[in-house]
Amino acid sequence: MRAARLIKMVLLLQSRPSMTGAELARELEVSERTVTRDAVALSAAGVPVYADRGRAGGYRLIGGYRTRLTGLGRSEAEALFLSGLPGALREMGLADAASAARLKVSAALLPSLADASASAAQRFHLDAPGWYHEPRTPPMLTRIAEAVWDDRRVRAEYGNRRGERVERLLEPYGLVLKAGVWYLCARVDGTYRVYRIDRFSAVDPVDVEGPGGDGTDNGLRDAGDAADAYFERDPDFDLPAFWAERAAQFARSILRTQVVVRVTAEGARRLPHVTDQAAARDALAAADGPDAAGELTVTLPVESHEVAYAQLMTLGPDVEVLAPAELRATFAAAAERMAARYV
Repeated sequence: MRAARLIKMVLLLQSRPSMTGAELARELEVSERTVTRDAVALSAAGVPVYADRGRAGGYRLIGGYRTRLTGLGRSEAEALFLSGLPGALREMGLADAASAARLKVSAALLPSLADASASAAQRFHLDAPGWYHEPRTPPMLTRIAEAVWDDRRVRAEYGNRRGERVERLLEPYGLVLKAGVWYLCARVDGTYRVYRIDRFSAVDPVDVEGPGGDGTDNGLRDAGDAADAYFERDPDFDLPAFWAERAAQFARSILRTQVVVRVTAEGARRLPHVTDQAAARDALAAADGPDAAGELTVTLPVESHEVAYAQLMTLGPDVEVLAPAELRATFAAAAERMAARYV
């Protein structure tokens, strides 16, 4: 533990001109007294750590010292590719690995480029969760993420849409964060499925029988006893492509009914922004040309009349529902109530 902290301290000092004891203590999550002891230990080991005294003092490396301890481990390299998602890294338990990877990259850069990571971080930021939603970390996320990284089979208990509790033996292939909601793409009985992670109530890695038969994982991933605990990934599996296909299938599957609407030019422009984009664009493209008033009559697939009401109401006077009759009546009643408020 201390050896890792000493290495991190060297990398921190190598990536910056100097750091105060308080800054190092904060980065290393130790006391300033521990920082002082670590600096002495590094000096004794031949690392030229110099301490400047006084209020403006701090620690720095002298003589252009550069360590070669910059090789990335697998977990650090994988986490580095996710470093633009700090919140997601924390939720998956990878924040420490990403921090170590960034330090090693910074230490390997020339001094003139040492601020590249900070410069980029101040110019680009990805905020995955949607507006008006408080992001919540699913309790099982960290355990599932570990299984994804290790290609480890898990036995999981899952609540389906009917409220039933089912058990599954899963091969976790990948994680997707969509608008603040985490999903697992997993192989089950040779087919790929998608699960909402917040519906998992239990996740347990399949045991590996070690030489002592005690069920502990002794790192024997390639041993015959590990055959049931780990799975071989399909090299042709493409997570982004799989997710895009399933997302499109899901979007189409919930559009179970249709409504006929007349929209103004402004309504036609805004329609893809208030309903399913692909469905709205296809419906607009299939519509006949504008009528004498410049309006389009569109047959629009929707999830339900209730959802259509909520979505189309945002278009205000730029939409008129023509069918079905009951939905038109709902809009007419709403228009009367609204008009009464402005008399």
